[in-house]
Amino acid sequence: MGGTQRCIYFVFLLCSVSLNILLVGRYEYVVGWSKKAAEEAEAVAAISCSGHGRAYLDGLVVDGSPVCECNSCFGGPDCSQFSPSSCVADVDSGDPVFLEPFWIQHAASSAVVISGWHRMSYTFSDRTYISHELEKLIRNLHAIVGNANTTGRFIVFGAGSTQLLNAAVNALSPRNSSAPAKVVATIPFYPVYKLQTDMFRSVDFQFEGDTSLWKNSTASSNLVEFVTSPNNPDGKLNRAVLEGTYAKSIYDHAYYWPHFTPIIAPSDEDLMIFTISKLTGHAGSRFGWALIKDEDVYRKMLNYSRFNSLGVSRETQLRALKLLKVVIQREIFDFSCTTMKDRWEKLSKALLMSKRFSIQENSPQYCTFSGKVRRPSPAYAWLRCEKEEDKECYNVLKEAGVIGRDGSFFGANSSYVRLSLIKTQDDFDILLHKINKLVGEELDGGKGSM
Repeated sequence: MGGTQRCIYFVFLLCSVSLNILLVGRYEYVVGWSKKAAEEAEAVAAISCSGHGRAYLDGLVVDGSPVCECNSCFGGPDCSQFSPSSCVADVDSGDPVFLEPFWIQHAASSAVVISGWHRMSYTFSDRTYISHELEKLIRNLHAIVGNANTTGRFIVFGAGSTQLLNAAVNALSPRNSSAPAKVVATIPFYPVYKLQTDMFRSVDFQFEGDTSLWKNSTASSNLVEFVTSPNNPDGKLNRAVLEGTYAKSIYDHAYYWPHFTPIIAPSDEDLMIFTISKLTGHAGSRFGWALIKDEDVYRKMLNYSRFNSLGVSRETQLRALKLLKVVIQREIFDFSCTTMKDRWEKLSKALLMSKRFSIQENSPQYCTFSGKVRRPSPAYAWLRCEKEEDKECYNVLKEAGVIGRDGSFFGANSSYVRLSLIKTQDDFDILLHKINKLVGEELDGGKGSM
């Protein structure tokens, strides 16, 4: 009997070894799977769009081949045809594609090839929803830039900062309270705060408008204050207005990066939210993170992310990991700071002689990251129409071929319009041309009346 068992064991062992050899042989046979994927990606990247557009693997296809998707005011098969007659400067959105040229220059170091079997599970091997390598890299990034203190902080990942904003509101709003927490922000504020809070409104929280309405309140109301620093739309480094036992703050630091503002000190708040959208420009990847001091708030935000989306896509986390490895080399900040500085100098010069239009003042400050005194270069120009007859500023600009975002969206009055300075170079050049034309007409009209 013992001999028979040994024989059976030997046969199973032989079969197992043979099967492993066969599988290894097959694995070695498909090792070149990435070559075809790389060839496809490079073939699409090589399609010429004349510098005024881009072709994508998942983009438009004509006759079986990807074709160019052109920037505003450009058309034709290779985006080389400029259409001045119908051209408008569309600077409404905060699409941060001004960083695209940097990533083209760093194509090899930023590329990601993902296998068909990459992390198919709901979780990582430790049963969590986050890449701990990415978490370590984020902590290192903040240490290098000097814009946030991560010591003693928990980290939660989200689908961009947008998901985390409501996760934070949800976590900071007391349960079973006699009245919902009042969610507030200082005018002008990012419209999503109101829109999202209203959409997800529950018995626990509701949006109550401008922070100033509650500054001197003596009622024991629970208050959750959004603090955007730098602010969207005007670029100011805001601080929390509300104080006291019942006041909690959510610091939205989406723009607290060297391209937009001098880094004056590491932020050391209880709850801080960041995103790669405005750091690397990859808004479509939808990846953000929150740094949280209080463990109970951390657990609530983690549960929100878990129940809302089962964490952030593994492919997104892999791409963020790859991108941030490039970011910590610091070259991106040379490119981004130079680009934004150039855009602000040109726009400021164009408006210098105007009495009809003005934009926010950007006072120089010492930047701990660069070791220099420098001016902020915000993502947006907060333009004001100065004349009473131009109080509907959005319409004034629209008639001149400039599409911005009406100040009323930010809780301000309609004499203000936000102009995005972070879109493509084509978008900025068209904006600059339209502004120069507007100011030129203003000055010519002034001369004629003298």
